[in-house]
Amino acid sequence: MSTSEGPKTSTDYIVHHLTNLSTGEGFWALHWDTLFFSLLLGLVLVLVFGIVARRATTGVPGGLQNFVELMVEFVDKQVKDTFHGRSALIAPLALTIFCWVFLWNAMDLVPVDALPEPAKSLGVPYLRMVPSTDLNATFGLSLSVLLLIIFYSIKIKGPLGYAKEFLTHPFGPYLFPANLLLNIVELAAKPISLALRLFGNLYAGEMIFILIALMYGGGLVLGTLAGVLQLGWAIFHLLIITLQAFIFMVLTIVYLSMAHEDSH
Repeated sequence: MSTSEGPKTSTDYIVHHLTNLSTGEGFWALHWDTLFFSLLLGLVLVLVFGIVARRATTGVPGGLQNFVELMVEFVDKQVKDTFHGRSALIAPLALTIFCWVFLWNAMDLVPVDALPEPAKSLGVPYLRMVPSTDLNATFGLSLSVLLLIIFYSIKIKGPLGYAKEFLTHPFGPYLFPANLLLNIVELAAKPISLALRLFGNLYAGEMIFILIALMYGGGLVLGTLAGVLQLGWAIFHLLIITLQAFIFMVLTIVYLSMAHEDSH
């Protein structure tokens, strides 16, 4: 934490690290740091999988190929166990979501001042490194899943079949206003729960790292304690970031599987 140019108090320090680099206001605001790191991590994901695909061998594979094959087999097993329809899109989609969200979350393990401080010297006043701590990013991803749910529901059941299910389930055709209300709430709850669960867990993790970073300015004893706490929380946080990526992936598969079920 800079003492000359940076935030002057603990509150300033926390607020500074929780502020996105943005332009515009309200709905039209763009969080450039979230967009930058999301695109960068997506590019890293594409490059790594692309390199492995081009260099794949039927002989003794290298460590990176082994890791990628392990990831592919793991996700493929989850899809086979959870998804009951037929679609060539679901497995690649699930793999992309799991790996991309994991990379989003893994940015939380980077020390909180490692990139913002150098960026400040380059004239960038704010820089948040973890896309999943930005509600815009998690909602954007979950709304994409919602669009796929609606698309496959209409594709599998047909427009009339989907409308009939919306109006007649679960109480029958005579209570269609209640059916419509409940189905709208159920449909809206899916992306909201996906987005808020991921955002909430990673936001809390980021906040803990920021609070630990504040301890480094409290002398030798607090600084040493901060180092121990940071290491311990980072190790525990590895489980959280992996679990949250897994939950987002599995729920996406479940929701899309439900969309592929024929109405009765």
